[in-house]
Amino acid sequence: MDQLPDFMAAEFGVIGAAYEDGALSGKVKRLMSMALALGAGCTNCILAQTDNALKAGATNEEIFEAIQVVISMRGTTGIAESLRVIKFLDE
Repeated sequence: MDQLPDFMAAEFGVIGAAYEDGALSGKVKRLMSMALALGAGCTNCILAQTDNALKAGATNEEIFEAIQVVISMRGTTGIAESLRVIKFLDE
C-alpha cells in the first residue's frame, strides 16, 4: 500500500511480533489464526493462515486437529469452512 507506507510498516511490525515464539510457539499461533479465520469465514484469511501454519512447521495432522476444535465450536458452519483447508492441503 504505497499510500500508507508508515501505517503499513507499523501494522506489519505488530503482526510480526504477534507470531514470534514466546510462551506459545509461532506454529501454535499460526494454527490459532487459522482456526480464527475458519470461525470468521474469511476465505482469503483461511488459505493464507493455513499456508502460514505449514510454513511455520505445522503438519497436516496438527491442522486437522485444529479443524476438529473449530468444528466442535462452530458446528456445521465449521465443517463447511474447514473443507477449504482440506482442499488446500490436497492441492
